[in-house]
Amino acid sequence: MRDISHKISTLRTASANAVIYITESTSIKIKQGQLPKGNLLDVARAAAFLGAKATPQLLPHCHPVNIDGMQVDFEYIYPSSHPDFFAGTRQSGAGILITVSAKSIGRTGIEMEALTAVSIAALELYDMLKPVDDQLEIGHIRLANKTGGKSDHKRFLAPLATCAVLVCSDATASGKRQDNSGRKIEEMLLATGAQVLDYQIVADEKPRIQQAIKTWVDRDIPFIFTTGGTGLGPRDVTVEAVSELVDKTADGIAEAMRGHGQQRTPLAMMSRSVAGTIGNSLVVTLPGSTNGVKECLEAILPALFHARKMMMGGGH
Repeated sequence: MRDISHKISTLRTASANAVIYITESTSIKIKQGQLPKGNLLDVARAAAFLGAKATPQLLPHCHPVNIDGMQVDFEYIYPSSHPDFFAGTRQSGAGILITVSAKSIGRTGIEMEALTAVSIAALELYDMLKPVDDQLEIGHIRLANKTGGKSDHKRFLAPLATCAVLVCSDATASGKRQDNSGRKIEEMLLATGAQVLDYQIVADEKPRIQQAIKTWVDRDIPFIFTTGGTGLGPRDVTVEAVSELVDKTADGIAEAMRGHGQQRTPLAMMSRSVAGTIGNSLVVTLPGSTNGVKECLEAILPALFHARKMMMGGGH
């Protein structure tokens, strides 16, 4: 199974459709309650719920997810009312359109649960209708819509998602240590489609840190990321350097990073990372460790880029 431990929990939704095609006479029997196996739709709805819950047992690579909400709806359809659903099928009588809508708050999507649910519901309808209809046909099993996770990423990418990266480290600035955390920031930013316009390394000195940031703010670079100097060491001064320049703090960004990190290591609570706006730029201070940088950016990208729209007066 794929490793999803790096993902954050978000609201995921999915809706799926399926159609079971029936004869006109069968639709009349259903509506008149003349089926030998009794109530049709309630049993199919219950089967859909059971199918959704059993998805991880049926599909080996599916992670178990919490199903926080699921609705199963049925609608009688006809060639005159829903011609698209009858194109390419030998049936010309009627059909029952099954729609499953599901919600989950988790690290992975719920579309497979929705698709399994509509499939099982269709099979249940088939089983209950086969004594009265020898022309049954199942079709149009498809995912109608999904939200959350990767499907939401594009809406967070601002047209001006351009960035700068500042590495704050005495050892790296003097050439005694290779820069890994700054390169990890650059790598993850580029993976989202953002651009990195500048990249600098400075010693752990407040004037140098502030000068680099001020230069980028004057250039109107929307997003500035620093790495290093967020701990409790005597030379960790990045937080102080940035805090002296910040116009508006964005505590939620730092809370999201620490909360995500705390679920992975108790050392995340030692981070003093801050975030806030300086002019029209958003500055985020990240830890000096490569893994710390990775976990922090996993928590805030790409949603962070929405800040640009807000800062420029665009609201939510």
